[in-house]
This record gives sequence, structure tokens and C-alpha cells, in this order.
Amino acid sequence: MAPPRVEEYVKKVFQGTKVSLEIVSDDVKLCKQYPLFSAVNRCAKGVPRHRGRVIYLTYEGAGQIERTLMLVGKGVTYDTGGADIKAGGIMAGMHRDKCGAAAVAGFMEILAKLQPPNLKVIGSMAMVRNSVGSDCYVSDEIITSRAGVRVRVGNTDAEGRMAMSDVLCHMKEMAYKEVNPYLMTIATLTGHCVLAHGEAYTAIMDNGPAGLASMAQTLQAAGEDVADPFEISTIRREDYDFHCGKSEYEDVLQCNNLPSSRTPRGHQTPSAFLVMSSGLDKHGKDSSQPLKYSHLDIAGSSGPFPGIPSGAPILALTKAFIPSAF
Repeated sequence: MAPPRVEEYVKKVFQGTKVSLEIVSDDVKLCKQYPLFSAVNRCAKGVPRHRGRVIYLTYEGAGQIERTLMLVGKGVTYDTGGADIKAGGIMAGMHRDKCGAAAVAGFMEILAKLQPPNLKVIGSMAMVRNSVGSDCYVSDEIITSRAGVRVRVGNTDAEGRMAMSDVLCHMKEMAYKEVNPYLMTIATLTGHCVLAHGEAYTAIMDNGPAGLASMAQTLQAAGEDVADPFEISTIRREDYDFHCGKSEYEDVLQCNNLPSSRTPRGHQTPSAFLVMSSGLDKHGKDSSQPLKYSHLDIAGSSGPFPGIPSGAPILALTKAFIPSAF
């Protein structure tokens, strides 16, 4: 199911519900507003049925809004690895690299059915295919993100963070006007997460403001109640140092040129990249406008391949933010 088919599907699912849709498909708009996403989309868009989409789903419950959830889901419909191709037989199963975006859509469907009051949720699905070909993005490209951050590409197989960063930045901009906002990225992001925590667990990492609010502990406790377990990881200063630009030409390094499974702190560092490249580093706990943000890596918890996807972390999100559902 490539991005245009995902658009068709969500339009059908949410037709006549309290969930509204906004689809960004115009390539000029995508390139201008989501430049890191568009780098990944550059090769795929040459095939009409593979062209990328950024999909926004919004639910606003009855009554006075008390909390706003802002979710960004990685929706890589197929991941070849790009120029840094997944060789040696490790490409099979990469149609499942969209489970983060699928989880966002699944949570939005629960909202459409239960219609909880006093809650607003903006869900986004960064739908793109990481294709390989003559026009694919390559390592050493320097691309300026939506937040104005110069990003040097280190590995085209780290496309998920590229797809989500500008969408997260857009969510950050919207968060300024929302009530009690809480931002989240959800992604099948790293093999390191599976090595560190196993195949049944979502790894969650808070930034400073989310840590002060104990968001990771809240979701972990909710997950324990509904068999959707979480392990808590921590974003450390070394993770930010890892992604600092190594020369005068770039502000941020997207990735090293090794798989995450061979990189120390391989599932923690991407969260630091997302913070830095989206401009969220300007909204830490010591800023004048702190924003709560958590990164969820569902590479292990999304389900086995071959097998049936688990739907993680939909149940934990529901338990944490719609307690009346249980």
C-alpha cells in the first residue's frame, strides 16, 4: 500500500466521522514545507503510484479542551534502504515500516468511535517510499530542514527520521497555539531497539519537559494494564553530541554510516536528531516556552514478520489518554 492508496484508505475510514482530514500531496508544497521528507520522496515521486503524502487527522472532543496530543507517525510504505541499500536478504518485510503511521490512524479511529470529551488530537502520517534509483538522495547531501537546520545525510537507510522531522517541526509550530500540548513521534525506527529491549516492547524516551511530567512512566503504567508493554530509555547529552555537525558546513549529522544495531546508543540517538533538526531543542525545560515531547520506537513491539502486526502502542495510548475506554 503506497502513499496514494493510504490516502484513499483513510478517507474511506474517516468519512462521516468527527475526524477531519488534510492531505498534502502537491510536490511544490512538499518540497517547500517538508524538505527532509522530500529528499526521501525525490526518487519515489517519479512513479505516480509511489508519490508521497503527508496526512493530517484531527479530532476535537466536546467541551473545553484540557489536553492536546500531537502525534507524528513514520509511514515508510517500503524501505529499500535507498542508495545505502538493504543488501544480503534483509529487505524482506520492509512493507511494515509504516507501522508508526498505521498506529496513529488506528488511535484516531478509536477516537472517532469513542468520542472522548475535553481532548484534542492531531495525528500526522508521514507517508513516503524510500526508493533506490538515479534520483535517490545520497550520503553527504546537505539539506536545510523546515526549522532552518542544515542536515548532512550520513546514511539513506535512516530515512524514517528524515520523513518525520519536518512534520514534527510543523507540529511544534502548531503547538504554540494549543492547550497543554504533548508531542510524540511513533516509528519502527531501529534494530538497536529490538536488541536492547526485545521483540515485545516499545522504547519511550522523554525530552526534559516530558520527563518533568513523567510522561514515559505514565505510558509505561498504562501499557502494563493492557498488555502493551514499554521500556523507558533516556536521551543523554552524548546523543546530542553524536549528532552535532562535524564540519562548518552542517549543523546536524543525520546518522553515521553503520546500522543502528552496530552503533552505541543506536535507538536513543535518533530522538536527539529529531529534537535538533525540528527545532525542539529550543523548547527544553529551561526555555521560556517548554514543549513536552516523547519518541516511541516500536521496531520490536509492532509485531513479528512474518506474522500479524500488533497495533502497538494503540492500546497504551488509549489507556493513558482515554481512561473511560476501559
